[in-house]
Amino acid sequence: MLVHPQFDPVAIQLFGPLAIRWYGLTYLLGFALIWLAGRYAIKSRAHSAVSAQQFDDLLFYGILGVIAGGRLGYVLFYKFGDYFAEPWKIFYVWEGGMSFHGGFLGVIIALWWYARARGLKWLAITDFIAPLAPLGLAAGRLGNFINAELWGRATDGPWAMIFPNVDRVPRHPSQLYEFALEGVVLFVLLWCFAAKPRPRGAVSACFLIGYGAFRFAVEFTREPDSFLGLLAFGFSMGQWLSLPMIAAGVVMLAWAYRRPAD
Repeated sequence: MLVHPQFDPVAIQLFGPLAIRWYGLTYLLGFALIWLAGRYAIKSRAHSAVSAQQFDDLLFYGILGVIAGGRLGYVLFYKFGDYFAEPWKIFYVWEGGMSFHGGFLGVIIALWWYARARGLKWLAITDFIAPLAPLGLAAGRLGNFINAELWGRATDGPWAMIFPNVDRVPRHPSQLYEFALEGVVLFVLLWCFAAKPRPRGAVSACFLIGYGAFRFAVEFTREPDSFLGLLAFGFSMGQWLSLPMIAAGVVMLAWAYRRPAD
């Protein structure tokens, strides 16, 4: 039986309450991988929609969108009642609490604002960013695994893992499933798809479909949040938030291939 190694979440203790945590380092790793892959795409692909300088600016605004959107998304989607009662705790980021779907919306808004301010085509920018995003997702899921959080449901499979911080029940290592599917597999698929010129919006649409489908599937192995449980039709909050992504991606993909080329 596999047992989670129970990593110390603190990578470097500085002084007092200040410390560098592995979760923060995985975020930095994700942003670094996105920057490296983005720069490579700009140099190697003649049809790149953004310049190196524009990409650096986009990454800065994207980071702001991830942090602000991820935190606000967690507050609104998962624990609105708790934070409504104690709103100052929204700023207690060291206690954890980030939402992918909130971070996704934050990035979308940040990229839209940047494109509008610079007179660029918004979907052309999202098409460039979409294949890079799974690298950040993979790093984030690695951080979840190190922290032994967002663990899976009970299973008797030979790959089951015990999380001693939870109980002695063998569980799905769902963080690693998400690392593999939302991170590695989705990155490879989108990177290969974007290697050739595509109709504007097509790459973004495939990201929506791919992430939504992978997240929806993995949620069947992930323990639902204790303060929410399963919702209507036995779906988790993550699944309900993923369904609109899949639907929007299908509609956008059909639109991208039917609209006149420009």
